Amino acid sequence: MKRFLGFVVKEFYHIIRDYRTLLILFGLPAMQLLLFGFVITNEIKDARIAILDQSKDEVTRRISEKVLSSGYFILDKNLTSYTEIEQVFRQGNVKLVLIFGSDFSKNLDKTGNAKVQIIGDASDPNTANILVNYLQGILSNYLISLNAEKIPMQIVPEVRMMYNGQMKGVYMFVPGLMAMLLMLISALMTSLSITKEKELGTMELLLVSPLKPIQIIIGKVFPYVFLAFTDACIIIILGNTVFGVPVVGSVALLLAESLLFICMALSLGILISTITSSQQIAMMLSLVALMLPTILLSGFIFPVENMPWILQVFCHIMPPKYFITIIKSIMLQGNGFRYIAFETGIMAGFTLFFIFLSVKKFKIRLA
Repeated sequence: MKRFLGFVVKEFYHIIRDYRTLLILFGLPAMQLLLFGFVITNEIKDARIAILDQSKDEVTRRISEKVLSSGYFILDKNLTSYTEIEQVFRQGNVKLVLIFGSDFSKNLDKTGNAKVQIIGDASDPNTANILVNYLQGILSNYLISLNAEKIPMQIVPEVRMMYNGQMKGVYMFVPGLMAMLLMLISALMTSLSITKEKELGTMELLLVSPLKPIQIIIGKVFPYVFLAFTDACIIIILGNTVFGVPVVGSVALLLAESLLFICMALSLGILISTITSSQQIAMMLSLVALMLPTILLSGFIFPVENMPWILQVFCHIMPPKYFITIIKSIMLQGNGFRYIAFETGIMAGFTLFFIFLSVKKFKIRLA
């Protein structure tokens, strides 16, 4: 028994002395708890809203102030006509538009009834539905305070959803799943390529060949481009035919953007492959380091605006975030290149950056 207890004590000492084991035992659960605790929430704050006030009187001004002081909304723009509504939605910042008719205050005083129109961007149906409920709750609270002083009045909201009138969840999930699958498949395939050469002992053949590092890296990536691009086409076709997700914009532009994202993901996989020594490590790094951030920090499921600012910083360095924006913009809103030029430039920059790092790391290993 003493020998057994001595063995157990020895194992405790080994664990305590190994900082990597302690980091996995205590650091990883704490980090995941904080990450999931801050990210997984249905509450939305600081959503951008546009207001079209055709009445421009004291009542509409007070309602607008109550909406903006609630903490749920930030005024992005005051509109002057209906023609501006689709434009602000296409720009991608505004989630909701509140419209007051020209006779709003007059109707409320004379008949006790007035109508407002709420138009939401339903390309993300969950977010749109939550924001509409917030806005309707604010209007109801305003009426409660108003009816306490005067005869009972009623504000009737007319809700209309753009880009997804039926509020189908697949309109949100198909673009997100497309980004996640292409990211994981592309990065995983290429992350195993160079490490496989190392484990099989064939890396020496590449090292003594006349090929330059950039040629080896591009040569490793090139075959996978066609395979991953075929996957992208299959996902788009299935999303359209099986789930009914439309492709309102240019199919050629959608395919070109998908190809750019695939090249970026493949370049990231090559970078992982150059800095790891075995296929097992490369696979674990690709799955663990890419899957959770792609799901949680890309805006796929949880809105980025909900998160603390430090997590929002991480969100903005996640390439899938920009690709999901591009997919929704083309497939659901029918936007052209000028509306997604910024996101396209970011993805192109990521691609060049990963290729550059891969070449630099590859050169270091040749020395």
